Amino acid sequence: MVKNEWGSSTYPLVPGHEIVGIVTEVGSKVEKFKVGDKVGVGCMVGACHSCDSCADDLENYCPKIILTYGATYYDGTTTHGGYSDVMIAEERYVVRFPDNLPLDAGAPLLCAGITVYSPLQHFGFTKPGMHIGVVGLGGLGHVAVKFAKAFGVKVTVISTSPSKKKEATEHLGADSFLVSRDPDQMQAAMGTMDGIIDTVSAVHPLFPLIGLLKSHGKLVMVGAPDRPLELPIFPLLMGRKIVAGSCIGGMKETQEMIDFAGKHNITADVEVISIDYVNTAMERLRKADVRYRFVIDIGNTLKAA
Repeated sequence: MVKNEWGSSTYPLVPGHEIVGIVTEVGSKVEKFKVGDKVGVGCMVGACHSCDSCADDLENYCPKIILTYGATYYDGTTTHGGYSDVMIAEERYVVRFPDNLPLDAGAPLLCAGITVYSPLQHFGFTKPGMHIGVVGLGGLGHVAVKFAKAFGVKVTVISTSPSKKKEATEHLGADSFLVSRDPDQMQAAMGTMDGIIDTVSAVHPLFPLIGLLKSHGKLVMVGAPDRPLELPIFPLLMGRKIVAGSCIGGMKETQEMIDFAGKHNITADVEVISIDYVNTAMERLRKADVRYRFVIDIGNTLKAA
């Protein structure tokens, strides 16, 4: 969004959509929250509230979704995100944070967490004994491994980087690790997985991933490459396989995800930084030099206006 790589950015842009903090003030009609509560705001701050998606608690698929920053709010103003000293949101789009979930390491769950939790739930990848693949071990991927393991499924991390094997298996608890550029490893794993969550936002081949699926298996895309991917059809036909997409989750499910994370002590692996380090962090992010999310300590480092 900062670089307008998706072609939808408007400036000036105030990013930040994994936002946590303490309630300092509530409106007269607010019922769910009070001053002092630990809360979070994720990727959206509004929707139409009258379409089928909104009625099904899937505001994330509302055609009139209002994103947390860089979008047009109900009153015509531009929404601004969490790189700011204060955040105002309608209570429907605020989630309550469990007391045991730390604000810093819990913040990335409001986008990365729900982005992987929702497809795990929706596509039925939560049954113990299932074998699920996670493509990419970054901000989304490492959280996907933690949620999948909490559901009790077998998890294989699929990565282009052999150096991430120890991190995946010893630190994050994945059951196995595949180097996607190693044809022998990929061949040996063909037809072994019930589902795959693909978190990679760069252009990459889908053919080898579809080969890893059992018949009726599902490859779910949650990364967002800036260019189209090539989709081979024959491997889908030969096994009734599905390639699907998933985008965050509705507010009801986001609250469920945060509560689940609190119950199972799931947090993101974060590096906390000050607001004046943001430009350096952006450069490091470009080089994939972060394990696995930068979290900005706004409260202690951004001086109030």
